[in-house]
Amino acid sequence: MVVSISTVVDPVCGMTVETSKARFKTLYKGKVYYFCSSHCLKAFEGNPEQYIKYGPKGMPKE
Repeated sequence: MVVSISTVVDPVCGMTVETSKARFKTLYKGKVYYFCSSHCLKAFEGNPEQYIKYGPKGMPKE
């Protein structure tokens, strides 16, 4: 039996996130984005185009 674990990169901080266990996610323009924390989710929701265009910038400040 082979178990496949799907991971993605948090678009805000660059951390690897396991999609099946992700607590924080959002749908933007038809695509699901996954986050390591509520801080990253809030930062993305504040300016999603910045993170989509320029990529991760490190952990956001609270």
